[in-house]
Amino acid sequence: MKHLNEYPGGSPIKLWAEDDRPREKLLSKGKSALSNSELLAIILGSGNREESAVDLAKRILDSCDQNLVELSKLGIERLKKFKGIGTVKAISIEAALELGRRRQQSEAKEKAVINGSQSAYHLIKANLQDLNHEEFWVMFLNRANKILSIENISKGGITGTVADSRIIFTRAMELKSTGIILVHNHPSGSLKPSSQDIDLTKKMKAAGQTLDISVLDHLIVSDQGYYSFSDEGML
Repeated sequence: MKHLNEYPGGSPIKLWAEDDRPREKLLSKGKSALSNSELLAIILGSGNREESAVDLAKRILDSCDQNLVELSKLGIERLKKFKGIGTVKAISIEAALELGRRRQQSEAKEKAVINGSQSAYHLIKANLQDLNHEEFWVMFLNRANKILSIENISKGGITGTVADSRIIFTRAMELKSTGIILVHNHPSGSLKPSSQDIDLTKKMKAAGQTLDISVLDHLIVSDQGYYSFSDEGML
């Protein structure tokens, strides 16, 4: 049975030339010396009968125009369409990309004080930029505008999702939050708020005023950037 660390032809990875051995290259030159294809090849572990792990990784990345954001959007089923990618390898790729997203969010969250729509967007965008469906998130802040929590409230389809004000404000009171920022994405790429987006924002603002919890902003996020209700005078 072929070992996971072998390339086509049965040669162990340690016997291949240095440039074809991404694990050894990482050990000798450091992780920053590796290309995206070589890093992905390490995750894959092996290729298929016609391709090395590096060649397979290059083909996968070429299908995404070498864009890691687009790679994140492929999902397990589409990854499995590549010869040599089964469920286990597809899951490994998904897990590695998710760790990258979480690291990005953790680093930002450690020093997160929200001082405007841009800082809020940079903190939340990793949660929403790779999605092909709508999700609704809420950022809960204290009086100093420091993040208490960032939480997913609902997941929907391509054209919409549901945001329950009772769930949102109950959670805000549990966290003793004095301000919230509403966030949802538009998979279509459009940053124009729909009539439903506008109505929801008004409803949330009114509910917040009753409870003395400020709705500081409502962001619509897409791959093109973001729309801020606060910046546009819509709050």
